[in-house]
Amino acid sequence: MQTELTQSQLLTGALTRLCAPDAEQDLAALRAWSRDAEFLRLFGSNPVRPWTDAGLKKELEEVLGKDEPNPNVFAFHIRALEGDRLIGMCDLAVDHWAHREAWAAIGLGDRDYWGKGYGTDAMQLLLRYAFQELNLWRVSLGVFGYNTRAQRSYEKCGFTVEGAVRHRLRRDDQRWDMVMMGLLREEWKET
Repeated sequence: MQTELTQSQLLTGALTRLCAPDAEQDLAALRAWSRDAEFLRLFGSNPVRPWTDAGLKKELEEVLGKDEPNPNVFAFHIRALEGDRLIGMCDLAVDHWAHREAWAAIGLGDRDYWGKGYGTDAMQLLLRYAFQELNLWRVSLGVFGYNTRAQRSYEKCGFTVEGAVRHRLRRDDQRWDMVMMGLLREEWKET
């Protein structure tokens, strides 16, 4: 059962912490991740291509809001507690405030941290933020059918497979489903 936490504990887990994205400070890591085709294929559905520095900055400005924050997007960078190294990014995009629903996304760009529980820890933090801080009722996500490691991680966090968009994505001349997963507040409280 989930318990209430102090503000300082809200964004810190066992392995990771969530922090504000910093385009200037984090640019070198983001640039390196954009040249990793496997990461890009796990993170997004667009054709693989390196990101430019200007494009990275523009993307961060769009997500974060150049002059004032977007009230519907809560974006974070993920840092490993040990060494305070930037290892990934995640966000919540609130779809309906009236219904208290959001979509979650996460990506670990630093391969040294893949398969070691860092993504699961960061997703648990994002969910804690969603349900305790934003008072959401439901968090949804989509994951590519070939990304079984991510699916297992989401299931550890309490997500349930709710269906699939069949043959949504084409990779290497093969069609893949987009697996749709969801987690309700009451289910999260029981994890």
